[in-house]
Amino acid sequence: MLRNFLTVGSWTMLSRVLGLIRDQLLAIFLGAGPLQDAYLTALRLPNMFRRLFGEGAFNAAFVPMFTAKYEKEGQAAALQFAGQALSALVAWLVVLTVLAEIFMPSIIHVIAWGYTGFRFTEAVALTRITFPYMVLICAAALVSGVLNGRGKFGAASAAYVTFNIIGIVAILAGAYLWHNTAVSSAWGVTISGFVQLGALYWAAHRLGIAPHLVRPSFSKDIKALLRRMGPGLVGSGVTQLNLTIDGIIASQLPAGAPSLLYFADRINQLPLGVLGSAAGTALLPLLTKHIANNDRESVHTSLNRAIDYTLLLTLPAMMGLISLAPYIMAALFRFGHFTTEDAILSGQSLQAYALGLPAFILIKVLSPGFFASGDTATPVRIGFFTLGLNLVLNLLLYRPLAHIGPPLASTLAAFVNVGILAIILHRRGMFSLDPKLRNRSLCILGASLLMALWIVAARKFLMPNLLMWHGLERFIGVMSLISFGGLVYVIALDRLKIIKIRDVKAALQRRIARKRSG
Repeated sequence: MLRNFLTVGSWTMLSRVLGLIRDQLLAIFLGAGPLQDAYLTALRLPNMFRRLFGEGAFNAAFVPMFTAKYEKEGQAAALQFAGQALSALVAWLVVLTVLAEIFMPSIIHVIAWGYTGFRFTEAVALTRITFPYMVLICAAALVSGVLNGRGKFGAASAAYVTFNIIGIVAILAGAYLWHNTAVSSAWGVTISGFVQLGALYWAAHRLGIAPHLVRPSFSKDIKALLRRMGPGLVGSGVTQLNLTIDGIIASQLPAGAPSLLYFADRINQLPLGVLGSAAGTALLPLLTKHIANNDRESVHTSLNRAIDYTLLLTLPAMMGLISLAPYIMAALFRFGHFTTEDAILSGQSLQAYALGLPAFILIKVLSPGFFASGDTATPVRIGFFTLGLNLVLNLLLYRPLAHIGPPLASTLAAFVNVGILAIILHRRGMFSLDPKLRNRSLCILGASLLMALWIVAARKFLMPNLLMWHGLERFIGVMSLISFGGLVYVIALDRLKIIKIRDVKAALQRRIARKRSG
């Protein structure tokens, strides 16, 4: 599991880094204003479907069914099922896309009801360009599920890197060749869908497991898939739906607020996407196998170790982001049209998002405990409850707290969500915190707090005017603080005997020696 976890995490990290570069270019050329708001609205719908299908509901429903069919009935039957699923998926998504293109103004009124005038007109035009990406990325998610179901995580994870590579090229082309960054970037989204689907299909074809389009039909297997997938759209995608509510509420705030929330969320998505996606993707097939074998002890162990791995990196990420949020935003985005005030305000939103980082990731870790046994009904009930809670909290907080209200509401709702998931799994006898995880979690939290205190002290006494530094100097200053914090954290872990530095060093030396000898 750890190898698959690291494989998915490494490719996802590369994708997030490229995504960060892409967002920096957006900040430079569009800033935080009406046009950026409109473009980000156009990006929101297809991205939500990508995360729901690629990282959530479809993967949760399809992978266990495909894996079970492959093991019990063989490759031919499994690929026939995959082809039927692909055909049904593409057919109804094409219909949905045609309807969306026709009624796009009404859709924008729903997802951004505060938009008027220029923001509304641009949002409609740009979303019409990006919406077909939904069909392509959902088809790609199915092919990715086939690869993941056979334990081929690398190819599926690598394909998603192309989204940001093409996005970067599209932004630069729009800025310097066509002088219309927003439109060019929107076309880049849709073009990347063709490239991702093509790359995944090629990888599956090379392995002899590529599904083929057939005449759509509602077979017994497809009906079972739809029953599992439908509720899971909310159950596994509740984080994304909460963020969508944030966007709807943010559209009521002054122009630029949706952009501030977007850039804050993108930084928060670096650890969230890497750890949450990696844990959920690698854990689901493993839990499915344990549950099929009625091995409850292994289910307990797998969930505890997955939580251990994620907390080891999530808690310091949370503390680091809270400690340095405005400075990180300034170091990464304070260029071109993105001002110092934008960095400060967006940093405040980031702090509210970062506070909920452990909860956001633990939702992705605990949800496979339900999906692996075919239970998508329970997560959907929890999802509806927390969605309602998030909406209520948003309405209560967005006026007094402005740009901090929506992310804080999502954070509070996420903690409630993960608490309910954990309690139900515990009552079913599928999860309980073992003594090892309890002790290590407290030590990891202590090390993370110590790291944060040292970072704040170093910034206050050594770099009191860091926010006013310029360009590369500011970036180096922030990276120095992050590196210093990382060093403090590693030393603290070593002293608390969570991870021994000499053991890690010895393991790396053995790995290098094996590669040289091989």
